[in-house]
Amino acid sequence: MRILVVEDDADLGDAVQRRLKREGYAADWQRDGQSADEVLRYQRYELVILDIGLPRRDGFSILRGMRARGERTPVLMLTARSEIEDRVGALDVGADDYLSKPFDFREFDARCRALLRRAQGIASGSTAIGELVFDRTSKTVTIGNTLIDLPRREYRLLEILIGNLGRVLSKEDISSQLFDFDDEAGANAIEVYVGRLRRKLGDHLAIRTMRGLGYVAEARAARDA
Repeated sequence: MRILVVEDDADLGDAVQRRLKREGYAADWQRDGQSADEVLRYQRYELVILDIGLPRRDGFSILRGMRARGERTPVLMLTARSEIEDRVGALDVGADDYLSKPFDFREFDARCRALLRRAQGIASGSTAIGELVFDRTSKTVTIGNTLIDLPRREYRLLEILIGNLGRVLSKEDISSQLFDFDDEAGANAIEVYVGRLRRKLGDHLAIRTMRGLGYVAEARAARDA
């Protein structure tokens, strides 16, 4: 999942970006509103963390522009303003949720997970595919009673595939969600991660290579039908 952080406070912006990267997300960080708006016009994100008070262009203006362009990307607004009018205003402009500063990172994590699930049309924090259980809250993957050891990038790749079951994803689609601007991913990185997932998941999830197109993940029942 690729997330954009728009925050002008250097300490907070750095802390949020580091937190997201530790969780395995691809996270870009913009420090002013104008730069963020320019990035949003060409780069697709699964979630935007947007401060209200920004230099050059405020968060309300950025959000209005996104919604006017028809962008439905979930937006979590960060605000140091405690007035109810500002919180109501953020929701009315098109924010999906808001969080007042200072905040506890555990709550931040939970709100991000909820918005990402909502964007994928997933109501629950866990997804079961036969014996395979993908739990977004505990960040675990189990097959039956066996815990599968997945490093964060393999875990996020599986999250992308499960969120798009039956849909063909190109390498570019996957790469844009798995790597941020600062990552140096080799040309065969996606193939390597897909290969590792196949070995670890066995026949509990079929990850098919669609030659010239990309990859598609299917439940075993769909594959065998």
